[in-house]
Amino acid sequence: MSDIPRRALSRSAKMAGLPLGMAGRATVGLGKRIGGRPAEVVAAELQARTAEQIFQVLGQLKGGAMKLGQAMSVFEAALPEDVAAPYRMALTKLQEAAPPLPVATVHKVLASELGADWRSWFLSFDDAPAAAASIGQVHRAVWSDGRAVAVKIQYPGAGAALLGDLKQLSRLARVFSAFSPGLDIKPLLAELERRVAEELDYVLEAQSQSTFAAAYEGNDEILVPPVVTGSSRVLVTEWIDGVPLSRIIVDGTPEERDRASLLLARFLYSGPVLAGLLHADPHPGNFRLLPDGRLGVIDFGAVDHLPDGVPESIGRVVRLAIEDDADAVMRELRSEGFIKDELDLDPHEVLDYLRPMLEPVASPTFRFTRAWLRTQAVRIADPRSPAAALGRQLNLPPSYLLIHRVAIGMIAVLCQLGGQGEFRAEMEKWQPGFAPPLRLEPEAEAG
Repeated sequence: MSDIPRRALSRSAKMAGLPLGMAGRATVGLGKRIGGRPAEVVAAELQARTAEQIFQVLGQLKGGAMKLGQAMSVFEAALPEDVAAPYRMALTKLQEAAPPLPVATVHKVLASELGADWRSWFLSFDDAPAAAASIGQVHRAVWSDGRAVAVKIQYPGAGAALLGDLKQLSRLARVFSAFSPGLDIKPLLAELERRVAEELDYVLEAQSQSTFAAAYEGNDEILVPPVVTGSSRVLVTEWIDGVPLSRIIVDGTPEERDRASLLLARFLYSGPVLAGLLHADPHPGNFRLLPDGRLGVIDFGAVDHLPDGVPESIGRVVRLAIEDDADAVMRELRSEGFIKDELDLDPHEVLDYLRPMLEPVASPTFRFTRAWLRTQAVRIADPRSPAAALGRQLNLPPSYLLIHRVAIGMIAVLCQLGGQGEFRAEMEKWQPGFAPPLRLEPEAEAG
């Protein structure tokens, strides 16, 4: 048997081992309870060990399975506190840490991408990774001109692993078609694969990051580190220091939470307007609150190209929903493909589904909380809920895939931060179609 099939079998076995491992721990826990140990103590041990297994297995797999783990680490905010707490620390580690590559492998990749004399590019290079993500790890170094730089190195075989994992995970995704008859799953999966393939090319990432850096150059609130050099599997950018949002989520001050929340929303809203791009990976490890109060942004592998900005229809739907215009909302959703023509849905039920989720921009200020997110998650996920039944009738057009990912991800991070801010004003400034159309005064109309 060749190495490739062996590795594929190993990855599949590890993925399969997650539920099996959980089941095994549950069996052990049952035995301990029978032995007389308090049920709550056993349950806590079981959850802690399972959380650690999630980190170990998904971290070793990297690729698509690691991305699944990163998504879990963001969306834990929607889980009940007694369930989420034991998993939070292990899952948050996935946002910035994973088992590192051997040093010899790191050097081999650098030699193949930058040349045998790769060390001549650096005054110093730290062999210990500073952070690790789904398809690469980051090392701190000093460039030949004295600048501190971040060197991102793609894991060997990451491309095949990532796409292979997505194919395995897509088998689970197809189950949704049985429960969500309004969802066209095949074109959505095809778009997802195409987008993920783009993330594997660090040349494309360098272009995206350079575009963002130019757009925010001199900005007193947002910092995007410039690109120094790169290749298809190595990317060198200027290093930025700061407190990751994952740390602020754990022990940030109220002022830090509010500041980080507002700047995160401002960056994600303004990107399509200023750079023609949407940063499409909003997990806390990709953002830093800098000592001077700016928000530092890293990792531009996942972006959505929006040269004309975010579609105006999104702003119109949100505004019309806030204004309780159910019929107009229904027309907009049908025209954009969110509701299939053959489905006969009640416009007011559709409005009732959307309205609670728009509370953050329905009033001048709003505080995001885990409790609010859990309320929304229960409302749209509980099979007994009318909102859940309606949600299964809605479609996600492929062109909105990354926009949807960013919106949901941003809300989840904001709820983890628990910040308060004027988020409606941000949407009014940056989102086309949201601000009400200008009404001419009678004198102006006559003139």
